[in-house]
Amino acid sequence: MTDSSSALSEERAAVADACRRLGAEGLLIGTAGNVSVRAGERVAITATGAVLAELTADQVTVVDLDGKIVAGTLEPTSELDLHLGVYRRYGTGAVVHTHASMATALSCVLDELPCIHYQLLALGGTVRVAPYATFGTPELADSVLTALDGRGAALMANHGALTHAPTLDKAVEHALLLEWACGVYQHAAALGPPRVLDEQQQLAVIEAAIARNYGTTQPAREGNR
Repeated sequence: MTDSSSALSEERAAVADACRRLGAEGLLIGTAGNVSVRAGERVAITATGAVLAELTADQVTVVDLDGKIVAGTLEPTSELDLHLGVYRRYGTGAVVHTHASMATALSCVLDELPCIHYQLLALGGTVRVAPYATFGTPELADSVLTALDGRGAALMANHGALTHAPTLDKAVEHALLLEWACGVYQHAAALGPPRVLDEQQQLAVIEAAIARNYGTTQPAREGNR
């Protein structure tokens, strides 16, 4: 182990920034949750016991893909094996785990969050709920990894939520999107059974998004100016 503050300094700062943003959005409460980003064979990950909404870069530890600390002076989160498992299986770039209120509430009652809005397609559609297991255990990691197959997010029964993406910014966006979708579902369910987009409707959205390059700014077409 080394105390070198230069190792993955940008990534450690980015993880701290992401935690403070998620804290400001209400998705990270106290010490509950964890965030990481991968750079090659190294992972910058939040330390256990840190207050995430106030996180600083020196409270982010760097480990290798076997979990050995290579920079920093603090023990990494108890969910280290879960993060490393996501990196190993899915080759992703960043992982965000929260105990966000809406996501956690739905994880206590649903077996899956159905695709009730087309924006959930950014996460792969229906969001599965991984069976409950004690935090920090191989059983929890295994169940969440299975639930993530083909998805950018999973709910964790009676626990919280996890998202991943190629970049840290995108993983944060996924966490915010998932919490929003959980809120929409909760509000809709209070009024009646929510309608779910079927496969044909989902495919039509994907085709329209590709055709229109949905989600990116574009120059105005001639005649529309």
